[in-house]
Amino acid sequence: MNARSNSNHLVNEKSPYLLQHAHNPVDWYLWGEEAFGKARKENKPVFLSIGYSTCHWCHVMAHESFEDEEVAELMNETFVSIKVDREERPDVDSIYMRACQLMTGSGGWPLTIIMTPDKKPFFATTYLPKRGRAGMPGMMELIPAVRKLWEEQREGLESMGERVVDAIEASSVSTPGGQPGEDIFKDTYGEFSRSFDGTYGGFGTAPKFPTPQNLIFLLRYWKRSGDKKALEMVEKTLQGMRLGGIYDHIGFGFHRYSTDREWHTPHFEKMLYDQAMIAIAYMEAYQATGRAEYGMTAGEILEYVLRDMFSPGGGFYSAEDADSEGKEGTFYIWDAEEMLDVLGEEDFEIASEVFNINDENRITHMGKTLADIAAGHGVSVGEFENKMEKIRKKLFGAREKRVHPAKDDKILTDWNGLMIASLAIGARVFGNRRYAEAAARSADFILEKMRTPDGLMHRYREDASISAYLNDYAFLIWGLIELYESTFDVKFLRKAIEMNDELIEKFWDGKDGGFYFTSDDGVLLRQKEGNDGAIPSGNAVSMLNMLRLGRITSDVELEEKAREMAKTFSNDVKKFPSAYQTFMVALDFMFGP
Repeated sequence: MNARSNSNHLVNEKSPYLLQHAHNPVDWYLWGEEAFGKARKENKPVFLSIGYSTCHWCHVMAHESFEDEEVAELMNETFVSIKVDREERPDVDSIYMRACQLMTGSGGWPLTIIMTPDKKPFFATTYLPKRGRAGMPGMMELIPAVRKLWEEQREGLESMGERVVDAIEASSVSTPGGQPGEDIFKDTYGEFSRSFDGTYGGFGTAPKFPTPQNLIFLLRYWKRSGDKKALEMVEKTLQGMRLGGIYDHIGFGFHRYSTDREWHTPHFEKMLYDQAMIAIAYMEAYQATGRAEYGMTAGEILEYVLRDMFSPGGGFYSAEDADSEGKEGTFYIWDAEEMLDVLGEEDFEIASEVFNINDENRITHMGKTLADIAAGHGVSVGEFENKMEKIRKKLFGAREKRVHPAKDDKILTDWNGLMIASLAIGARVFGNRRYAEAAARSADFILEKMRTPDGLMHRYREDASISAYLNDYAFLIWGLIELYESTFDVKFLRKAIEMNDELIEKFWDGKDGGFYFTSDDGVLLRQKEGNDGAIPSGNAVSMLNMLRLGRITSDVELEEKAREMAKTFSNDVKKFPSAYQTFMVALDFMFGP
């Protein structure tokens, strides 16, 4: 630690998340040989903390523990401590999140790992308070216990770490099988049907995530099979999300997830990748049904992104925080009295009815559609929508004067690729040149600023850094293909082909097919995954990219590589097909109508 400035080894980093911790009393190191070499030399275990800048519980743990002198003193005595921004280092996050899931059955952020100096984890959890409560251990109890075990039973901890690494490796191996048949679509649909919430839409109970990839698959299944239930599941979910508090009714865009089954109370951060994928789901539903409300919602999402997330240079920022003024959701919630002051009595009566704002509720959400409320008032839908738009603009203007949540202004190639694809699709669906121009500006920014002599880079903030991962190539190529199909500017097709060649050269598994997540040996091992998470699978998107590029350019070899990928992941897919939503979309394209 630098005692004079109270800064640690993060002070010169570019990541907003790492900079949030640069002046903690904890002597944080970056992930790298300096930290692991120190741990080996001093015979200490490594404390690894992984999070991201807009994560509410990451902030809570930071305030309770990492900013606390008492906790920091214990950590500095016992560990070499490493901070990782999961959005900058998804390779590190993926490995140790898998470890946490294998060891505890669950995961999340902040991710807390304790491991040997050779990176093998023997303890995993998520958020921890300073002191234990409600059966949860606290940092003040955990650290001395780990130190005692390390001193007295180190061999046992090292053996546990070896077993965890073996389990990660075993779970990461994909054994190729035969090509899946079209019956896999029915199996996937069956799993979604069983987990579907018929009352409120969505899948599972709480917390409830938007999962747009589920909906994108279900639309294709409906089209292929004619099963109306699949379309009903999509519409019920999209309608529930749009009415719920997970949607920002005043400024547009979706919050990350709902803490309840009803879509009412959100976790308030907004992520770029969510806006991109959810907008695609609404646009495809609009194309499938012709219902204007879906097109309107997609347009509002894109308006939010272009207004609040577009950098002057052309790239898109990553996220907006859940917290402002030290509390989650402060920027977004409304007291009835405050709303009355902004709107006046007449407009407040309407707004409070539409948004359910009263003494018991401060989160804007809708119990009915505007059409239903208009009918109850005996006015036309158009007239009522115009009235509500004027009210919304008044509320938006008042809200803009509040202290805004922090914005994570780093530019990530993979998330920008998703946004480029979404905007390019929007340009076609709505005939909107502005969307195509914004997508092209982002693509040009990445191709000009984030490609170096060493190849594509993952992150830009003041400069480009961190070698690209599979998702960076896959999602950017997807965006370039969509841009080509929206503009017919052949430069985007040429760049997509060029980037795809580079991807194959650096990431392709020549033995079993498919793409590794990293271009080198990575953290502990090179992972190769086909399932979706919060974002689509890089392998699945790459499979679809190669099928499309193969068809566009009559490149039979690319199509064959894509078919090989279908075999690479087929055994994994059969075990849990609904986890492979984008893979199913690629298969749907491969099989044809």
